[in-house]
Amino acid sequence: MYSRTVSTVGTAVAIMAALVGTAVSHANQSAGAPSSETTARPLMLDSEEGELRTRRIHTDSSSPASSQFILKVSPKNNGSQHLVAGTEVLAPGAALPKHRHLVQDEILLIQSGTAHVWLGDQERDLHAGGLVFIPANTWISGKNIGATPMALTFIFSAPGFEETMRCNSVPAGETPTPITPEQQKDCAHLGHSESAGRLDNPKK
Repeated sequence: MYSRTVSTVGTAVAIMAALVGTAVSHANQSAGAPSSETTARPLMLDSEEGELRTRRIHTDSSSPASSQFILKVSPKNNGSQHLVAGTEVLAPGAALPKHRHLVQDEILLIQSGTAHVWLGDQERDLHAGGLVFIPANTWISGKNIGATPMALTFIFSAPGFEETMRCNSVPAGETPTPITPEQQKDCAHLGHSESAGRLDNPKK
């Protein structure tokens, strides 16, 4: 399934790095913190490489956006202290439920397929090559409205939400365990995020 994802994660990370790199550098210098260059490991990953995980089974009969995703860049994956990146593929009709990240900015790159996106008070269709910039505290939801799978690359300006994603999933190859709505809320708190609920209409 992940062979459809385009191997442009490196380029996508460069986009986010351009947005936050200067600020991070100044902050580290003023605080006397060690440079991320001394801790983060360089990475080159193909489309199907990374930390593949399977989402847990929702006890409320709701459906996650996709059954699996790949974490590629994070503190646990390669020691990155400033960026998180990964990929995901949504089947036709699948939806990203309305949610917001309280701390991190996010970039979504649409690698293939067609999405209808609700972002704050904006709403529009986006196609392959499209980009969504999601500032912290901005509500976001989306849906694959095309007839083919929609491949996404996601990039966060700071670590955190990857722990929510891990909490909501198990390593690929393991049997997915049930997760209750209350446990989903607990997982969201790990990554400083908030969900508006998994509804049939992701805009609500």
